[in-house]
Amino acid sequence: MPPTTRRAIHPSWIVAGVAFVALIGAAGFRAAPGVLMVPLQDEFGWSRSLMSTAVGINLVLYGLTAPFAAALMERFGMRTVTTAALSLVALGSGLTVLMTASWQLLLLWGLFIGLGTGSMALVFAATIADRWFVEKRGLVMGVLTAGGATGQLLFLPVVAVLADNIGWRAASLIIAGAALLVIPLVLIFIRDYPSDRGELPYGAPDGYVRAAPPAGGAARRAWDGLMYASRVRSFWALVIAFAICGATTNGLVGIHFIPSAHDHGMPQTTAAGLLAVVGIFDIAGTIGSGYLTDKVNPRLLLAGYYGFRGLGLLALPSLLSSSVKPSIVIFVVIYGLDWVATVPPTVALCREVFGDRGMIVFGWVFAAHQIGAAIASVAAGVIRDTTGTYTLAWIGAAGMCAVATVLSLSVRRVDPEVSESEAELPVPR
Repeated sequence: MPPTTRRAIHPSWIVAGVAFVALIGAAGFRAAPGVLMVPLQDEFGWSRSLMSTAVGINLVLYGLTAPFAAALMERFGMRTVTTAALSLVALGSGLTVLMTASWQLLLLWGLFIGLGTGSMALVFAATIADRWFVEKRGLVMGVLTAGGATGQLLFLPVVAVLADNIGWRAASLIIAGAALLVIPLVLIFIRDYPSDRGELPYGAPDGYVRAAPPAGGAARRAWDGLMYASRVRSFWALVIAFAICGATTNGLVGIHFIPSAHDHGMPQTTAAGLLAVVGIFDIAGTIGSGYLTDKVNPRLLLAGYYGFRGLGLLALPSLLSSSVKPSIVIFVVIYGLDWVATVPPTVALCREVFGDRGMIVFGWVFAAHQIGAAIASVAAGVIRDTTGTYTLAWIGAAGMCAVATVLSLSVRRVDPEVSESEAELPVPR
């Protein structure tokens, strides 16, 4: 069917809106571990190290699923993959109310929810932005990335209040219900390409023709993307920097900020409220980052983001106390603006360096993000159990941010070690 005349509200924005809601639904579990660690420890006697390991498994699978999810979306469609992902999140969260042993926590928090959230997350957002938009891609990527922060904002205080007043099981069921409620919207509104609705992508010129879908199986395309990217030096700079990004957000602050604040005498609900404020400012920071990515060199943006993050982490041990002081509020605001502002420029660099394979390559870069988060989650739990505080974890993370700053500036459009014949292939451009 030939593309129809563009409407006042382009269908691409409707698809992006539904994707935003779906990402909120999938983000519910992201708020859970930090809030539920103390209640689970009180009821079952499980150590922080054990629970951090469960989260670590989740984060590794969350990341390693991403490149295959990108290829699966090409093979089976976004609706199918997203519906299956939301169902796994609901199943994994809902079944936790029946847990009686630690291996069940590893299975549900780790395997089920890890696979479910990994099949959506940032790869889903990047695929929507890449397929449905020619103009405003950076802005759309920023808005969709903010969906995860919005999910955290919506769920975190609710989970904290429920866990304190009704019990952690009620909080788990709320998360499961939220994931299930989004599925009908995905089935009704999400399509793989604008041409499926007889439309052009937003901002596409007249005569635009969509590239033919790649041939081959999903696993093969994901693996081939990794093999190609691994020959490019800039890929490894992006991988290491984004691993540090994951370590200093999801793995450390996202999981351990509430338990760390609790160690200083701060009530869990208060600490959860502070982390929710991170979510509020993350929305503004990520959307702003998407806007800037369309206009500013993404390397400079990443270097600035990692530098400010490192300074915040270096100061954090001296800011935590039993009450909310202006200094911790300033930290929360700055960290919120910086939380996932790294995503739009990282996606832009993957697209710039790897062209048509950019989204699959970003899936592997995102896998590194989650591996970094998993290592930091487990390491911080071990540091806490061993030393009695999180101080060494915060300081070590600040040092890693300095490394990420340097690496971000080193990313090049065409790696000099790639041969001329390779450079003439469709990727990189």
